[in-house]
Parts: sequence; structure tokens; C-alpha cells
Amino acid sequence: MTEAPRVGLFATCLMNVFRPNLGHATLHLLELAGCVVEVPTAQTCCGQPAYNSGDFDGTRVLAKQVIRQFERYDYVVGPSGSCMATIRKDYPRLFDDEPDWRRRAEALAAKAHELISFLLDVRGLKLDDVAFDGTATYHDSCSGLRELGVKQQPRELLAMVRGLQLKEMRDPEVCCGFGGTFCVKYPEISTRIVDDKLADIASTGADTVLGGDLGCLMNIAGRAAREGKALRVFHAAEVLAGMADGPGLGGEDAGKGKAG
Repeated sequence: MTEAPRVGLFATCLMNVFRPNLGHATLHLLELAGCVVEVPTAQTCCGQPAYNSGDFDGTRVLAKQVIRQFERYDYVVGPSGSCMATIRKDYPRLFDDEPDWRRRAEALAAKAHELISFLLDVRGLKLDDVAFDGTATYHDSCSGLRELGVKQQPRELLAMVRGLQLKEMRDPEVCCGFGGTFCVKYPEISTRIVDDKLADIASTGADTVLGGDLGCLMNIAGRAAREGKALRVFHAAEVLAGMADGPGLGGEDAGKGKAG
């Protein structure tokens, strides 16, 4: 019998602060996929906000802490394309002048995965007893899509959910306007972009929006709530784990989206 892989769960900042239910869903799915999961308690932010703002020294400090915490595992997995893209793509670039740390960063990058792609591409997860009553549309987040190639994986897994109808937007790959610090630096542009996204969502007739990055989902949910639009918003993992109950981010957390 093949030994179960040890997975270090990267608990993203937004998940910890705004959506702990996503952490429970992620743990459930990883265990369902046959993994032994641990959550290192000394892990930190991946450093993406600092990196995107040009604070490379600050990012290196955070990156070294993340590497120390996760390099002992077979895999590091997180429910965020943007965080995992930072670990996979950006960490090795930070250490051109530190060969030993570059080697360690490259080793971690090679076993770092976004949750949904890990479940399907690495573990071949099959779902046979999950249901969701609703019509949903899926938003492709920029980092997951463009940096990690996450596109068909969530759709294949969601197709296994009984009762879920998935209707595609006209432009599911277009940015929602969040963009990390972009929505803070350019709020008017960000708001226009998310308004266009909401119009595209409305055109599908879906009552639910799913995605793979909480930043995008909070942005969409927050703007929808401020505009008085009834819309349920969940991370795809919550639906796949059978933990998408209540109003989702479109309810009690809706006003916490950044843009708008």
C-alpha cells in the first residue's frame, strides 16, 4: 500500500481572518483525497502584498519563514491561486544572491500546489456523495489561471456535484478588479471593473458565484451587497466539501470586500 502523502496546509491570511469555513473544507477535501494533513502553527503570510509593492527585503523575511515551516512535507497546498503562485513562481526569484536559499525555495516551489488543481491533477479525487442546490457561475482568478493553469480542474470537479448547474459567463477570465493592492491604489478603476463583472454574472441568471481565490470572491460579494444585489458567493472548495451553507460571502461577510 502506498503511504499517504504528508501535506502542509498553507492557511492563507484571508481564510484565517474572514472565512475559516474554507479551512475546514480544505482539510476535509485533502483528507478525502488520502492525505495526512498538518497545519504548521508558525507559518506566516506568503509575502505577496509586500512583493507586489516592491518590498523585496520584507518578502524575503516572510519567504524564509514559510520555507522553514513547509519544506519537511511532501506537498504544500493552499486554497488560493495567488498565494501558491507566489510560492511557486516568485520565491526562487527572490534569492539570486543567496544560492542555498534559492535551492530551498526551488525545492518548495516544486511541491507547492493550488488546492483544486492538486485534488484533481495530483490526487485524482472523485466525488460521489456531494450535492448543491443552485445555479452557479465560475470566476477564473487571474493568478490561478495565468500563472498556474487552473481552468478546467474546478469545472471537472464541480461537474461531480449533484444538483449543481454551472452556467458560464461571457468573459469568465476577465479580472474582477481586486488585484491585491490594485483596488486600494486605483479604487475608481477597480470599482468599474467589478461592476462589469457583476453585469456579466447577472447575464448568466446564476444565483451563486464560485471561484478559487477569496480576494476575488470578497471583492465581488462586497460590491454586490453594496449595490443591493442578491448573490451567494462561495469558494469552490466549500461546495466540493459539502460545506456551502447559508448565504456565503454574499451574506454576513459581504461588506468586507475591498473595492467599491
